[in-house]
Amino acid sequence: MIPRINLLKPIQDYQLLVRFDDGKQVIYDVKEDMNLPGYRALRDIPDLFQQVQLDESRTCIYWNDEIDLPSDAVYEYGTETA
Repeated sequence: MIPRINLLKPIQDYQLLVRFDDGKQVIYDVKEDMNLPGYRALRDIPDLFQQVQLDESRTCIYWNDEIDLPSDAVYEYGTETA
C-alpha cells in the first residue's frame, strides 16, 4: 500500500516535515537529491523550495513538472521524528 501524506511543510535547510496517515512523521532532507537531474533548480530558483505541493492522491510531493518525490521514498528514507 502506498503511504498517503496528511501534512507537508517545508522547513529550514531544504528539509520537509511530512506526516503520513498512519501517524509516522519524518523529516526528509532534499539536499541529498539535489545532485539528481532537475533538482538543482530547487537551489537555483529563489523560493521554489517553499512552493512545495502535494498531489490530489496525497502520494506525490512536487514543485513543478520536473521535480517530484513519491511518498513511499519519503516514508522509507525520511528520518522519523517524535
